[in-house]
Amino acid sequence: MSKSLIGASLPQVNAREKVLGAAKYVGDMKIAGMLEAKVLRSPHPHARIVRIDTSRAKRLPGVKAVVTGADTPEQLFGFLHKEYTIFAKDRVRYAGEEVAAVAAVDEATALDALELIHVEYEILPAVFDPEIALMPGAPEVHAGTGNLAREINICRGNVEEGFQRSAAIYEATYDMGYQYHAYMEPMCTLAQVEPDGRLTVWAPTQSIFFTRQILAEALGVAQTMIRVIQTVTGGGFGGKLTEDMNSPICAFLALQTGRPVRLQNNRLEDFLAARSSMPARVTLKMGLSKDGEILAKDAIVVADNGAFNNLTLEQVLVTAFRSDSLHRLSNVRCHARLAYTNKTPSGTFRAFGTQQMVFPVDAHLTMLAEMIGMDPVDVHLRNAIRKGETSVHGWYMGSCGLIECLEKSRDAIGWDGKHGAPKGEGVKRRGVGIGSGIHVTANRQIADWDGSTVFVKVNFDGRVILTTGESDLGQGSNTVLAQICAETLGIPIDHVRVNMPDTDTAPLSFGTVASRVTILAGNATIRAATEARNILLDAAAAAAKVEPADLTIRDGVVEKLSDGSKVFTLAEVAKIAMFRVGGEGVFTKATYDPPTTMADKETYYGNVAPAYSFAAATVEVEVDIQTGQVALLDCFVADDCGRALNPLWVEGQVRGAAVQGIGWALYEQFQYEDGRLINGNFADYTIATADAVPPLRTALVESMEPNGPFGAKGASETAIVPIAGAIANAVYDAVGVRINSLPITPEKVLAGLREKAAMDQEREKSLEKERPHA
Repeated sequence: MSKSLIGASLPQVNAREKVLGAAKYVGDMKIAGMLEAKVLRSPHPHARIVRIDTSRAKRLPGVKAVVTGADTPEQLFGFLHKEYTIFAKDRVRYAGEEVAAVAAVDEATALDALELIHVEYEILPAVFDPEIALMPGAPEVHAGTGNLAREINICRGNVEEGFQRSAAIYEATYDMGYQYHAYMEPMCTLAQVEPDGRLTVWAPTQSIFFTRQILAEALGVAQTMIRVIQTVTGGGFGGKLTEDMNSPICAFLALQTGRPVRLQNNRLEDFLAARSSMPARVTLKMGLSKDGEILAKDAIVVADNGAFNNLTLEQVLVTAFRSDSLHRLSNVRCHARLAYTNKTPSGTFRAFGTQQMVFPVDAHLTMLAEMIGMDPVDVHLRNAIRKGETSVHGWYMGSCGLIECLEKSRDAIGWDGKHGAPKGEGVKRRGVGIGSGIHVTANRQIADWDGSTVFVKVNFDGRVILTTGESDLGQGSNTVLAQICAETLGIPIDHVRVNMPDTDTAPLSFGTVASRVTILAGNATIRAATEARNILLDAAAAAAKVEPADLTIRDGVVEKLSDGSKVFTLAEVAKIAMFRVGGEGVFTKATYDPPTTMADKETYYGNVAPAYSFAAATVEVEVDIQTGQVALLDCFVADDCGRALNPLWVEGQVRGAAVQGIGWALYEQFQYEDGRLINGNFADYTIATADAVPPLRTALVESMEPNGPFGAKGASETAIVPIAGAIANAVYDAVGVRINSLPITPEKVLAGLREKAAMDQEREKSLEKERPHA
């Protein structure tokens, strides 16, 4: 190319159709004869289903199907542990669980039919707190489990000896609740039975092949009989991996009626059905030497699985040990348990459980720094892992910009002049805080293949079709893959079309999880495009009677390297490659499976990712000591993305992740009453809106990952990780109150201030007694 596409801030390849309102989401799609579906959900967190009477609903004009658990296949299904059925069969285990569904000629008729279904329940004892759930005699969510979904024990080094050598030891417990994904597009599926009996499903899924697998298991049909097509997706953030029942219910109704069926959640239904982030309680103990080295870390995790297993089985492992690789640690121990409760099943969320441990660790480091009289930033710098090092769990750092992230964040916020500065006597007090974070770029955790395959096809017009099974959820991965393909081939980016993922035509892939798409599909694209380029240059060289090494491709034209003169257009070469004896169309396939290892199943040791991303954040807050209100004045995030292939969209991802971190830290909280979610709407569930977020400042640290395409690694998730710790630390710096449960609400701040005032008063009384009196 005359100008490199790598590192260029380019608009998304589908930007035009989105801004014109022409992008087709599932909610925009219509098929002749399409039915609308609605779901009846349990009002009880735990109950036995005594009887379901659907007779009146079935008689309602316009109703084409009413289905319950009695109609669905008996086999259990699920990602890692098979315990789901499409509908509750004998009992319901959380308020919101699917009990029945209706397909009707329109949504209004379907809703009317739901009102006519009568369900008789026998209320059963329920358990909502994961620690209580694990106690002997607690009501069991699933018989014979003791409510224990998974237990993990990790120990390296000598933790007790590390504490003995520590100059300061700090222990505290932290509570973190659910966080809803809050994507713009609630979950929606459209399914249709084809004339040959196959099922076609359109859905905004993060993984077409995960969705196909779940549907095949749920419906009891062969995977080949199901075609899944990803539609334009209005955000995912982990919430559209088919951990919920929207797609299975829709597909089942299509099979039952023989007609196209669409099932679209409204916002309340999505709150009830979505697998929001995993709540956790972490008790953390850490020891520091007098010069700031972390000598020991000991954690106890009790996480809330909700009523059914999802990828939380793997997420709790991430909480237990991923953050350890952020620092140079030798002595670590963690006991983690994942508990069943009678609440909505938790599931995958951006950063996949990393922040549930990093928030406590960031808070701890600030407290420990104060105990030894050291600046918190210096403690972070003292312990930060570096390039070329291997972490305590065997993670090798081929690239690492953590030090630079910390330094940039410190300098950008004006840390040295603000941290610990006098707060004055006014009502509003300011403080600054810091946090840091780590995330994997891909992850060989669930299966011993962590690759991606792409197809590159050069058409006779010299333009290229790139086919992948990886999903663009709005983060711009199709744009990045188009940039990589165009750069490698030497053609304009608008000469590359990236197909929407389709299980009938796309190569097998895991989809958009674990920040894997850029590094895996990107490397596969380089390989496939390089092979296509070589085929084209060989054909052009043979036709021009020169050596392939004498030619190059620039802006879609084959040129001589010696003088830049045109030899052929790419369209001409594509035809030359085909129309000759033994010729064929230019079609290449490549796979990239990184040089990583599955962690040992007993010790969890092993280099599971080809790269690791890092971030650091500093914030400044203003706390009103009369109202407890926390205002975020400034936020700076430095993100180590390896190399920013498209800085415009990397910065967008960093800012978006930071805003979700702000919401988790300050606003977002599920409110339950007797096990029922009572704030499942954006009027009552508060997220970080534009008026609550200051202009976000970012810096992209380019550490040049050797395993990454053009040096790139993951850049969509890491920035959420350090935000909550930074905000909690800033509140502490401002008013001396440590809030260990999220969100940090005005009520908690005021309670903390009252407690601090009482303690200060008691301390003053004690000092007064000790003073000598005349």
